[in-house]
Amino acid sequence: MVETYFAGSYWLARLEPVEACARRLEAFLGMMAPLEPSWNRWHQSAATFEKARKRQVQPDATTLAKLLGQKSNRIGDSSRFWLWAGETPDETSAFNGRCGGSSMHLSSACVLHSLGQSEVAKRVVTASIMTGVVRAMALAWEPEFALAASDQHRELMAAPMIENYIGWVTYLADFRGPVPPLPSPVQVEHLPDRGTLITLTQEKFSVSNPAHVALAADVQARLQAAGLLAPLRPWGT
Repeated sequence: MVETYFAGSYWLARLEPVEACARRLEAFLGMMAPLEPSWNRWHQSAATFEKARKRQVQPDATTLAKLLGQKSNRIGDSSRFWLWAGETPDETSAFNGRCGGSSMHLSSACVLHSLGQSEVAKRVVTASIMTGVVRAMALAWEPEFALAASDQHRELMAAPMIENYIGWVTYLADFRGPVPPLPSPVQVEHLPDRGTLITLTQEKFSVSNPAHVALAADVQARLQAAGLLAPLRPWGT
C-alpha cells in the first residue's frame, strides 16, 4: 500500500486582525525552516511552475500582512493563504489556511498538504519532523486541535470530524482538559501555555502495521473517555 501523510491545525471563532495573522504566519514559517531545506523559500501559486517560482514570498510580518490583506485573500472577516515550496515540480510541498475569522461554522486552519511519495516526503515523514511540524503549528497558531496523520488511516477510522480522530502526532490545547496516562511507547510533551503533543510511535506510523493501528485505537479510546476528542468550540468558551 502506498501511504501518504498530512498535517493540520484547527480552531474556531477567534477574531483577529490581518496583522495578527501575519505575525502568526511569520512565526510558523520561521519554525518550519529548520525542519526541511526546501522550507526556507516559499512562493505563491501561478499558471505555470516557472511563473510561480518567480513569486517568492518574503517571510516577514509586513510582507505577509499585505498578502493576507489582498482582496482576493479576504473571505468575510478572515484571511486565507496558499504557499508552496520546492525546487522542481515533482518535489513540491504546500500548505494553505485561514486565519482571523469569527465564523461559528467554518474553522480557521493551517494545513500541510498530503506529502505524496516525493524525496521531500521521504525526508520529512519521520516522527521527529512530523512532531516538529505539529509543534510549530501549536506554537504559532495556538489551535485547539492539530495532528499529523496518514491519509489512509484517517479513511480507515472514518471519523466524522477531524478533531474526533487521533493521528500519528496529535496536539490538544490545555483548555480541552488534562491528558490521561497513555501506554508505552507513546511520548507526551507539554508545551507551556499551549497544550500537549502526543506522538504514538517513533517508528513511521503505518496503517499496514496492526500494532500501530491497535495503539492508535487504544489511545483514541482513552482520550475519548477523558472527553478530549470533542468538536471544536468557539475560542475562549
